[in-house]
Order: sequence, then C-alpha cells, then structure tokens
Amino acid sequence: MSKSLDLYKHATEVIPFGTQLLSKHPSIFAPGKWPTYFSKAKGCEVWDLDDKHYYDLTITGIGSTLLGFADDDVSEAVIERVKNGSMTTLNAPEEVELADRLCEIHPWASKVRYARTGGEIAAVAVRIARATTGRDIVAICGYHGWSDWYLAGSLTDDEGLEFDGFNPLGVPKALTNTTLAFEYGDTETFDKIIERYGDRLACVIMEPMRSDADKVEFLHYVRDGIHRAGGLLIFDEITIGWRYCFGGSHLVLGVTPDMAIFAKALGNGHPIAAVIGTAEAMEGAERAFISSTYWTESVGPVAALATLKKMEETKVWEHVMKMGRLLMDKWEELGKKHGIKLHTYGVPCLAHLEFEDYKNLNTLYTVLMLEKGILASTGFYPTLAHTPEIIEKCAVAIDEVFAEIARIIKDGGQEEIDKVLNGESARKGFGRLVK
Repeated sequence: MSKSLDLYKHATEVIPFGTQLLSKHPSIFAPGKWPTYFSKAKGCEVWDLDDKHYYDLTITGIGSTLLGFADDDVSEAVIERVKNGSMTTLNAPEEVELADRLCEIHPWASKVRYARTGGEIAAVAVRIARATTGRDIVAICGYHGWSDWYLAGSLTDDEGLEFDGFNPLGVPKALTNTTLAFEYGDTETFDKIIERYGDRLACVIMEPMRSDADKVEFLHYVRDGIHRAGGLLIFDEITIGWRYCFGGSHLVLGVTPDMAIFAKALGNGHPIAAVIGTAEAMEGAERAFISSTYWTESVGPVAALATLKKMEETKVWEHVMKMGRLLMDKWEELGKKHGIKLHTYGVPCLAHLEFEDYKNLNTLYTVLMLEKGILASTGFYPTLAHTPEIIEKCAVAIDEVFAEIARIIKDGGQEEIDKVLNGESARKGFGRLVK
C-alpha cells in the first residue's frame, strides 16, 4: 500500500469518520484508491505522500484556492505578517482595512464582521438577523454548513421541505420547525412558509446561484416576500462569490440583499470569512454576543487583502470562466468521439459532468484518471493556475480514459464496470436545494 493509503487506514482509527470534511473524504471520489493526503501543492499541481505528482482537475481546495495553491503573492503577504507576529493582545489593523475594502466593493453595505470559516460566518449572520429582528425562524435555500441552526432543517415536520444527505443526529429536537427549507425556484413552498411563519421569520438565507443564472426573477420574488414579512435577506456567496464576478454574483444579478457572507476564495486557502450588511440589518450585532479568539488573528485579513488585490488585477473570474468552458467542451467532444452518453452543466466557473445510462461511471472515470496522474471528478472548479496548456494536457488523458471506459462498456456493460471497480463506488454527497 502507498503511504497515503496507509495513513488513511490509521486515520480511521484515531479520527472519527477519518477526515474533517465530507467533501475531502476518499469515499466521495474513489474508495480504496484516492490518495487523500498531500505533501506539497503549487498552482494546480499536487504531490501525495509517495511524491507522486497530480494535476488537480477537481474542486481545487473545495473552491477555496481561486488563485491556485500556494499563490506567491498571497504567501508573501502572509509570511511577512507571521514574521512580525500574527496574534497578540492587540487587534489587527488589517481587519479595519479589509472592512473598508469590502464596503468599497459593495457600496450597499456599511458594516462587516469576521469569522474564519464558512459555517461559522453563516451562523454569525443568522445570529445577527435574529438579534436585529427579534424573531427566531429561518428559511433556507442552499448549503450553509454544519451548525445546529442549519441542520434543524432536517427536523421539519411542517411546510418546509426536507433536504437529503444531512443526519440531524445531535441536533436538539426542540429546534424542529425553526429552520424551513425551500428549493430554488419553488415559489409554492416559499409562499407556504411566508403564509404560515411570516411574522416569525428572521430571515431567508440562500445561495443566489450555483449553476443557473437564469432565474433572477426568483431572487426578486424571495427578496420582496421576506421584506413584506418584515424579515431580512442574506445571500450566501461562499462558493459562487468572486469566481462568477469580482465581489459576488448578486452584483451582476442585480438583486441587493440585506447581508451577504463570504469565505472560501476570500483568503485563497487561508481561513477568513466575512459577513457584510447594511447598518440597519447589522444592528443586532451591536447587542448580541458574537465573539471568538481566533477571529482576531492577522493572517486571515492579510491573506484576504492580498487575494482581493490579485483577483482584481488578474480578472481571475474571466479566466476561470474560459478554463471551465474549455474543459466542458472537451468532455462533450470526447464523449461523442467515444460514444459515451454524458452532459455538462453549470456555469463554467463551477463546471460539472454527468454520465448517463450506466451507474458508477463517475468512480470509474476518477480511478482511471488517477492512473494518468490526474485528480479528477465530475466537478471542476478552475483556478488562475489552470492554463489552456494544462487543460489540453489533461484532455489527452481524458481521451484515453474515455476510450477505456467505452471498451469496458462494450465488453460487459454495467456488470463489467462493477467488476473493474471491485464493487466499490463513490458515495453520494448531500443535497443543496439550489442548482
């Protein structure tokens, strides 16, 4: 066995579930094959514990490294801050500079609070909304983390829509019906929530988009509905923010929320998260208890400032759209060449591939691409480090892998696919309520 696989075997003995994040669990990609651990990374390249080199054609740091791994400019700023101390009794001046910068990019906002992770900042935003409105109930449309307030959506027994993939074990049953879910575009369920709970709704928190930018009218519908009910609208830009456009998708979509939250790409791999909002919406933050030691360290704000500067200078959002489109075109072209039924979907900066007709082709694709020295899945989040030359090099491997998949299908269809995989298949993730 490889060092990576050996270490994962040991990890399952000392770390419950084996990893800290579901989206980095090897079962999501290729059980028994996925290298799991890295020794170093640069740009869009990764080396595992056996020093085997891979190009990363997956969701690249779970969407957090929009500039690529270990970006030189961001790393230089962080290293300089660390040399001069990153945590003291006093506060980091960079957090004020970052607040000013975020409000400059988003003229509708005038207040900012920080955390260090997406799940944290979603919880902070909901705490603020509840404090500002004096209400308890939250409506959701999207993925917003692991906290009790969010997973309570799986406890609903009323008008809300149960969402799959989330086990609410450990979440107090007393939170039943405090978080109510509706799917993107589902005005009927949203209306039922407003009708039943409107005067108790603190806010709607939702992803403004992921794969579909054509339903802007639904965003207007939700904003108008929650405002009529006296609640607030929070946009979760954690995944789509910065990669669809500089500052967040809502700036292009033309729908202004009361608050918006950011994390992931904001620090290009360094922990930083922010909630921005109007003075009126953020008023509750002046009174509610929202406080944590490591929200005051300096690396996060420094990384964010350097990241924002480079993102704007390089127009990274334009680049990742082009790279995503290039790979989507290659998937479609090579699928037709080899007679593999598939389709691509999503905005190119969050490109997705879906195989048709046969089960577990996603796992087979990942396994065969690993043999070519490429980390691959059916989701691709391009970065500034992905170049046309790298995409073309990976496309050569995809061509060979698709040829092998076509041969396996021809030799025995589903039975042969399962035989090659020894019955192993990637596990399903979770539902997001938004496409």
